[in-house]
Amino acid sequence: MDYSVGLAQSQRVIKQRNMLGITALVLAGLVVLLFLVGATRDREIVLQPIARTPLTLSSSGVSEDYLEMVTRDTALMTLNRSPENLQYWMDSILAIATPESHGALKRDLMKILNEQRGSSISQYFTLASMKVDPKGLTSEVTGTLHTVVGSKSVTAEPKTFRFYWAYRGLTLQLKGFGMIGKADKNDAANGDAA
Repeated sequence: MDYSVGLAQSQRVIKQRNMLGITALVLAGLVVLLFLVGATRDREIVLQPIARTPLTLSSSGVSEDYLEMVTRDTALMTLNRSPENLQYWMDSILAIATPESHGALKRDLMKILNEQRGSSISQYFTLASMKVDPKGLTSEVTGTLHTVVGSKSVTAEPKTFRFYWAYRGLTLQLKGFGMIGKADKNDAANGDAA
């Protein structure tokens, strides 16, 4: 009798051992499969080496840091031009413009393009300060606008430019931009600007 009880108990232990072995093999196979899937999947990491803080986009609105970085890049793109890059300059501005402002913006840019084509007049902008308003979707850049004819610097004037933005979904697009005159600056300081 002890022999049959011992045999039955041995059979149970062997069954448990075999089940644990099969379970361990299945789990090991699953780990290998998950590792292979994870290793072969495409990953996308957005690196922003010059950002002070991690950037996040939200449908609730644009963050101040994101608006500042987009304004900086857009200001440098829109305010630096030479006869050699006029077509690229215009295409780059239109690529970030809202569809509804595309026509008016293209008309204004074509005027500049036609005036400067074939000339030796270039301009570049050195940024000195920036103000952004994420709620109003506007930003202002202040700096020195340099005009160069040939290889000779002709003017270097302090200027302020305002950029108007539209934010839909998770897309920030340019509605328009222009130079602010002294009257516009006083209105903005008094809170009268639109």
